[in-house]
Amino acid sequence: MIQSILSFLWSQWSLLVGVGLFAIYKWLTATYDFFEKKNVPYDKPVIFFGNMRSMVLRQESMFDMFKRFYMKYKDDNYYGMFEIRNPNMMVCNPDLIKQIAIKDFDYFVNHRIILDGEDEPLFGNSLFSLQDQKWRDMRATLSPAFTGSKMRLMFQLVDECGQKASKYLRTQADSKGPLEMDLKDFFTRFTNDVIATCAFGLQINSLTEKDNHFYHMSRKATNFSGLASLKFFLFANIPKVMKFLQIRLFDEKYAKYFNSLVLDTMQQRVSKGIIRPDMINLLLEARKGTLQSADLGKVDSNEGFATVEESTVGQKTVSRHWTDDDLVSQCFLFFVAGFETSSVLMCFCAHELMENPDVQKKLIEEIDQVREELGDNPLTYEVLQKMKYMDMVMCETLRKWPPAIATDRVCSKPYVLGNKDGDGVKLNKGDVISIPIVGLHHNPDYFPEPDKFIPERFSDENKNDIKPFTYLPFGLGPRNCIGSRFALMESKAIIFHLLSQFTIEASPKTCTPLKLAKSGFQLQPEGGFWLNFKPRS
Repeated sequence: MIQSILSFLWSQWSLLVGVGLFAIYKWLTATYDFFEKKNVPYDKPVIFFGNMRSMVLRQESMFDMFKRFYMKYKDDNYYGMFEIRNPNMMVCNPDLIKQIAIKDFDYFVNHRIILDGEDEPLFGNSLFSLQDQKWRDMRATLSPAFTGSKMRLMFQLVDECGQKASKYLRTQADSKGPLEMDLKDFFTRFTNDVIATCAFGLQINSLTEKDNHFYHMSRKATNFSGLASLKFFLFANIPKVMKFLQIRLFDEKYAKYFNSLVLDTMQQRVSKGIIRPDMINLLLEARKGTLQSADLGKVDSNEGFATVEESTVGQKTVSRHWTDDDLVSQCFLFFVAGFETSSVLMCFCAHELMENPDVQKKLIEEIDQVREELGDNPLTYEVLQKMKYMDMVMCETLRKWPPAIATDRVCSKPYVLGNKDGDGVKLNKGDVISIPIVGLHHNPDYFPEPDKFIPERFSDENKNDIKPFTYLPFGLGPRNCIGSRFALMESKAIIFHLLSQFTIEASPKTCTPLKLAKSGFQLQPEGGFWLNFKPRS
């Protein structure tokens, strides 16, 4: 009798498990005919991985994986990729990219939601995650903080951080000789100090105060390796499951710290009447009620080639009540993007200067000439912007190592991609398209010998030969990177001060030739960015 009951229970349990596994299988594979139905070329997906098995199993970096897929399909207008179970239409034709991001922007206003404001207010309420009219209003609110005129006001703060960092290294080198350093640690400490002063008015020296609390919390927010990397990947691909399981990307303690940091700084500014040319001041103006954004659609004549332009022309008055969560989130985005993206740009720039000593020599010659012309006067934003070879080096670094591997858009209403007479691919509301920036930047049809570091691609004589919409280091269209000027400004400033004092050379730990690490989402070589800084006589 007991044996019969156990046998019955086991059969029922086996049935439930079988039904459950079958349901999971059907759910995971339900979208796998998406591209076949639309007659779009694609690689057959693998259950649980989609087309990302090599990356998930750490056999290939995300950078290399996206580039490999692009190279396979670069002669097509578009191709399909599956991120676990989510279909992603990759558009590689420059004319179609322009059509999507510029001409028909109203069909593709939003990024896909990775984290929403309800569950993750720090990230979910940021400019990157906001949608539709709320995004438009926030973009117009923030734009004045990143115009060329505002960069001039903030440059003194950035330059002081650059001088402090260079002076610190020189002092170390004078006592120890050539310095072997992990550049990622050095540059993240520099960008940490820049953000602290430019966003929050805090005076921090993370090179001498290694364990300061602000730096510790900065690293916690931007560390997308290990468990944090896995969580972010799952949020991007199965957000409903993560929400159901009530998993958070940022713990409550960190969220409280950052909220307190921003709101306490704002309260102190109001009570003491402090006005500084930074983001906190801009957010205070926004909280008062109406803020008029100016300089939209204008770019200074001496802005670098890599700097993106605002697409909206004219002035716009934004009248919207912004909550504390809204305002804190914008500081958080500036904090994360400025901390990680800019430091990676600096690291790759320094590595390429090491690998290409002829380029480094030419840049040092330009820097020395500028220093001689300045005499005892400090470096200014205008002078830095006029350094043509510096700009060429930065542009080529951004081409070879774009901070964003791809950028996405979500279709908001029925749309035909390609031939609108009916021969194109029909997209529905909610379908995701992406632009594979890393592939475009390494396409030999657009950039001959793409694996070589050739700043002259961006000289006055050559840059007009670059096919439009093939060079997109900061994205494109109205949803481009709002902070491109700031990122370029701080990157150029620190390279200026470092090469004024040092030459950059390989160390025994240097990864040469450079091979990207296969773990996590962060762009870095195996073993880190180790280089030697040799003092100049």
